[in-house]
Amino acid sequence: MPRPEALRKMRPQLIADVLFYPTEQGGRRGPAYAGWGCPCSASRTSPWTGYDAWPLLDDDPINPGDRRRLGFVFLSDEGLETMRRAGRFFLWELGFVGEATVVEDWSSEVAE
Repeated sequence: MPRPEALRKMRPQLIADVLFYPTEQGGRRGPAYAGWGCPCSASRTSPWTGYDAWPLLDDDPINPGDRRRLGFVFLSDEGLETMRRAGRFFLWELGFVGEATVVEDWSSEVAE
């Protein structure tokens, strides 16, 4: 199954308000589509540690300069816990392309 389809079936581990930086402020040169993932870091200070994550994008891509509330799925529990504790984290793709502020954390809820 292609990654975008698999991600659409996943429950977000946390919800965050995301700002994709405008291109002229270091953001991506184009939109991110469903299936796009990136390392996330709780700090912009070097050296930094990144954890792989996927914003749960639907059929509406997120463009440079956009703000959107998105769910996230993390590849590791350590990454999820780090971002949850930080409350704010940064999205990386050849540079920091956005930031996210945690608004809901569903990681500790029991699956129904």
